[in-house]
Amino acid sequence: MNILGICGSLRQASYNMAALRACHDLMPEGMTLRIASIGDLPMYNDDLRIDGLPEPVVRIRSEITAADGLLIATPEYNFSLPPALKNVIDWASLPPRQALQDKPVAIFSCASGPLGGARVQYDLRRILTPLWAYTLPRPEVFIGSVDTKFDARGHLTDETTRRFLAELLHGFRDWVLRMQRSQSGAP
Repeated sequence: MNILGICGSLRQASYNMAALRACHDLMPEGMTLRIASIGDLPMYNDDLRIDGLPEPVVRIRSEITAADGLLIATPEYNFSLPPALKNVIDWASLPPRQALQDKPVAIFSCASGPLGGARVQYDLRRILTPLWAYTLPRPEVFIGSVDTKFDARGHLTDETTRRFLAELLHGFRDWVLRMQRSQSGAP
């Protein structure tokens, strides 16, 4: 099962990226994680679409389409999505072959505040639902006070957070399988 990781932060020392990388070691058996690069995507502009999709856009759409599921790690910017993540969604949602349709998605967020980015997750779910993405309903993982959960090299040191992420990934594996069975018509 091939999972594509997308980090909503472009910051080099992003805690969300550090947590996404930590998921490599927490993946259930049979799941692999590859993290996408989104920093080279141009901001969505319909003139670019009309002129022909830029190569980074073609690449990210292909990566999303090829993945069995998406694992999104995102910070909360001004109580909502960071522009880099919304930009990925805007490019991926273009017709005629919308890359997010029928795609299982799991979300987690990291923030320095105590809520751990809860509001961004609810906005993200609200945006993905009409695009026909299948967002894992639970477990929900909000990593608050994130600066206390990683060492100076960006390694996850908090065992409770590690357990929460592992539970998310196990639930996501089951969710992807459930969505695949549903799409194939199997019971």
